[in-house]
Amino acid sequence: MKCKIVLIGAGSASFGPSSLLDLFQSEFLRGSTIVLHDIDKEHLNVIYELITTENKIHNDKFIIEQTTNRRSALKGADFIISSIEVGDRYKLWREDYEIPRKYGSKQILGECGGPGGTMHAFRIIPPIVDIVKDVDDLCPNALFINFSNPMARVCLAIKRTAPNLKVIGLCHQIGALVIHLPRILNIKFENLKLKPYGLNHFGFLMGIEEISSGTDLMPKFNKLAPEYFRQHEERFEFSKLTFEVYNRFKFFPYVGDNHLGEYLQFGEEFTETQDMVDWIDFTEKGGERVYRKVKRHYKRLKEGRYLKKGMFSKGISGERAVPIIEAIITNQPSYESAVNIPNDGIIDNLPQDLVIECPVTVSKAGIRGVKWGNLPKNIAALLRIEASIQDLCVEAVLTKSKEAAINALAIDPNVGSFEIADRIFSEMKELQSEFLPKFQ
Repeated sequence: MKCKIVLIGAGSASFGPSSLLDLFQSEFLRGSTIVLHDIDKEHLNVIYELITTENKIHNDKFIIEQTTNRRSALKGADFIISSIEVGDRYKLWREDYEIPRKYGSKQILGECGGPGGTMHAFRIIPPIVDIVKDVDDLCPNALFINFSNPMARVCLAIKRTAPNLKVIGLCHQIGALVIHLPRILNIKFENLKLKPYGLNHFGFLMGIEEISSGTDLMPKFNKLAPEYFRQHEERFEFSKLTFEVYNRFKFFPYVGDNHLGEYLQFGEEFTETQDMVDWIDFTEKGGERVYRKVKRHYKRLKEGRYLKKGMFSKGISGERAVPIIEAIITNQPSYESAVNIPNDGIIDNLPQDLVIECPVTVSKAGIRGVKWGNLPKNIAALLRIEASIQDLCVEAVLTKSKEAAINALAIDPNVGSFEIADRIFSEMKELQSEFLPKFQ
């Protein structure tokens, strides 16, 4: 079925190719118009030349367009897949990590939670809000799919900016658990229905069901998982912090130590500082590898030595945007394990406008969260702390309130002091002024 799909941030060497890999595997979307949009004309041109070549290899499967004009790109869009960052991502990330710790914060990682996550949100929300305003004006019936972090805060800002817009957030972090489940349970993943609930990068596996029999597999998982994960301990993912939280809260946190610890005051107690620094380095090197691969293919293209079968002859990225689009346009109902949407009655004992990560059903009728009810009180208590910080963080950005911005930093468990918050805000404002809102 033909539709118009806009990729915002398409010039990114990591985001653009991964989304396009999935699109080129889709037969349902044959004949659709794919619009590549980015503000970086040079990088956009590289991706455009590669993709038009790929499209010829695939017998002109799509109509491929490119533009640096966002409003032109969005006009008449059915689906928008957006993944943007501002500035030098890794330089800014290291500042998000190092500056709060310089003033006494015990935060780890600093990407989506803690004071570093708050500064990240301060930078990334304003340009996304500008994009969303154009979407709401030009294609209000489109589905907006966000990949930018900090996921929950970005999606909350989107909903407060355009309350009637259809928006979801997607993150592949559930995949850290998915690869282990068939080995633990000795059941193929296709026969497993996962029931994860919580916040992005801060969620818990609340249930697992065997689809063919309807059997509750949580007792089996809880019996086998502790020993399994100790035998497969991995410093970036399931290690000491995960084991401690699992033991004390009785439900498995599926996001890995590096992300889980961002939201917990005791995160540093169970993680190694060097591991977090290494994770940022590891992530940057992964992006560099992808970028080098794209440049290598582009060089071959310019030299007339491009791969006969192209880059996208087979394989999938593992992201879920294209399968969700297919389920909507074909009206073939599907179940997605982890999608970020507004709470709206899904979890009763969390704020209702909070953006949660939960299972959803997808069809032409829309994307509907699978209701859970009440989370265990201890887990809900943890999540409500972060919910309050996210609420104030988004309010600070949308109102450009310096007072709210500093308050959002101060109440974070990984800050806990107005003096520290003031110092973090002051230095970060000086370092990152070109990317931050004009707080008053």
